[in-house]
Amino acid sequence: DDFATCQVYCSGCFGNPQCCHSNICMLSNLIKELYYVFLLYPVTGFTQETIFSSFFLSFVCHCCLLMYVCLSFHLYVLHLSQNQAKLFIEQKKIPFPVDNHNTNEELAIGYVLIGNGLYDEAIKHFSLLLQEAIETFKEALKLKSDFIDAYKSLGQAYRELGDFESAMESFQKALMLNQNHIQSLQLRGMMLYHHGSLQEAIGNFKRCLQLEPYNEVCQYMKGLSHVAMGQFYEGIKAQTKVMLNDPLLGQKASSEYLKVKYLREYSRYLHSHLDIPVAEYNVDQDLPGNFKNHWAKNLPFLIEDYEEQPGLQPHIKDVLPQNFDSYSSDVQKLICTADHLGALMQYDTPGFLPNRRIHRAMGLATLEVMQAMHRTWSNSKVRVNGKTRQMQWRDMFDIAVKWRRIADPDQPVLWLDQMPARSLSRGFNNHINLIRGQIINIRYLAYFDNILDFIKDRILVYHGAYNPRGLLEVRQALENVNKVEDLLPIMKQFNSKTRDGFTVNSKVPSMKDLGKEYDGFTITITGDRVGNMLFSVETQTTEERTQQYQSEIESIYKDLTAKGKALMLSTELGDADAVCNLILSLVYYFCNLMPLSRGSSVVAYSVVMGALMASGKEVIGRIPKGKVDISDLSDMHRHLLLGPAALVDFESMTTPSPDSFSKTAKHWMNLKSLPSWYQSLPSVAETFPSTRTMIEVLNTDSSSHCPKKS
Repeated sequence: DDFATCQVYCSGCFGNPQCCHSNICMLSNLIKELYYVFLLYPVTGFTQETIFSSFFLSFVCHCCLLMYVCLSFHLYVLHLSQNQAKLFIEQKKIPFPVDNHNTNEELAIGYVLIGNGLYDEAIKHFSLLLQEAIETFKEALKLKSDFIDAYKSLGQAYRELGDFESAMESFQKALMLNQNHIQSLQLRGMMLYHHGSLQEAIGNFKRCLQLEPYNEVCQYMKGLSHVAMGQFYEGIKAQTKVMLNDPLLGQKASSEYLKVKYLREYSRYLHSHLDIPVAEYNVDQDLPGNFKNHWAKNLPFLIEDYEEQPGLQPHIKDVLPQNFDSYSSDVQKLICTADHLGALMQYDTPGFLPNRRIHRAMGLATLEVMQAMHRTWSNSKVRVNGKTRQMQWRDMFDIAVKWRRIADPDQPVLWLDQMPARSLSRGFNNHINLIRGQIINIRYLAYFDNILDFIKDRILVYHGAYNPRGLLEVRQALENVNKVEDLLPIMKQFNSKTRDGFTVNSKVPSMKDLGKEYDGFTITITGDRVGNMLFSVETQTTEERTQQYQSEIESIYKDLTAKGKALMLSTELGDADAVCNLILSLVYYFCNLMPLSRGSSVVAYSVVMGALMASGKEVIGRIPKGKVDISDLSDMHRHLLLGPAALVDFESMTTPSPDSFSKTAKHWMNLKSLPSWYQSLPSVAETFPSTRTMIEVLNTDSSSHCPKKS
């Protein structure tokens, strides 16, 4: 039946193999359907070509709905597949060949991946730009308005672009057509969780499990949502069900199965500390070192001599729903202010879904940092890890860390220097792929030009030292380089040591010891051509490097504390500017160090905002969009973008000095004088002293109470 109707739905693809290629997805279905088609082939009376042609159109019709753009592609797999694909083309084994050789090769690579059983890699290979996919889905819906999978995939495409309202509308339409559509329930639930709407997410996961009791994704996400809301009994029960679903012999374990034991152990820890003041304990010191190490590295839970966290204790009750009206008017104002401040941290760019829960958590972190810094500059002490003392720089960041942790317990936000000594000596790598294979990480695309200029400068420095006679020729060659991909041939031409790639290291200047430099990040470029290259940035958090940066941060913090105390007694504008520069310089080194396993950027920015507010400055501006000119991209890369942003951590890493970073940041922060009413807000630390009270305020709905600010 579908073969006939397919001619209507996909008529635009007739005679256009690129259209078919552009819309292939869900490749596991191909194997199943192809198997049945060829089982029937001998008795149908149709030729193999007719069967395959009809099947291919049906497959396109069913599978043109792109689910998501994958973030990675194994280069070694791609390299092998390309060689096989070329042979495939030479032997004329590719179905539906076209005049364009590159198109044939790309199609052939996909078929080779399928033939080798690499279905996930094949899906990644056939991924498209989400915007193009959206237009395809819309066209399909014009022809067939009850196309459920089109609505489902349209919703997922919008979700990947960060368009929550459009995604919700699409998922809703899919479920109106079929209220039992499991994939729509699962995807909508996950989107709601990452939007901070946990109670609504739980409803979707419950319905999903009613229809499919062994759905690991829904079971895991249901458990996670319950724990995030403080409903530990239901949460850990769901987590245990995932743990009991052991993979069969030879079957690959799901990511949910690999993560769930870490989540269950952390959930038990949170439950046992639910009513203990947060200032009286330290997560990084309490959790076993090997547990933290494995969790941060996303390793299988194979930890020798691990002692499990205590089970649920009946006398510790779950967190109950809290009504916004139950808070005093002052606390209500505190919550609304936090919501506004947190929204200023949202990256206003495709690829980032707004998360109201994270917004409130980091807004409260900002206010708590402001209040803590103000007390410190007024010679007051703070309560940290069960002790009362003067606040140190790590205590300031720990305020933001605790709120980031509690907002989303799925992610291990841990201090890397608190890992076991053996692990720290080996180093922790923060790795960001900018280009891998045919996938561009568009979140960082705005920084490509800066990085390219930096690489050119380092190449000239290298040749100035080791090849002074050829420096002019190298300089002239580099002037014609406008894309990262063009650097490899240049390096191979002028440096015999360059074979498959090269690395370039950045340096970070010291403020404490003028003339001294620290290791920054490492840029790696490998590969032999466009479509088969790796362009990545990496920071290595070794013990020696950590000590260097911490010494720098401590020096700046000491100076900041002294100038902050002087500022409390002064009205001079210059004093406030000096404090502002020190705050931004401190965060500059924090971001270059990358001391956390997750969340360094939002933690850093909330500390910046809070400390600036303590100095009398209010951040008015939002984090700017990354400006990307799509017309500058090659055709191959233009349809494989993942999403742009001006990121606080990357802004720090790609700026040559703390002074330059301060100037850039102050420009888009648009600092104004802090209104006096901020000083009368209730103490965040005293209002929400425990994990229970923190979860309660994050659960509270304020949507109909807080004024919306632009």
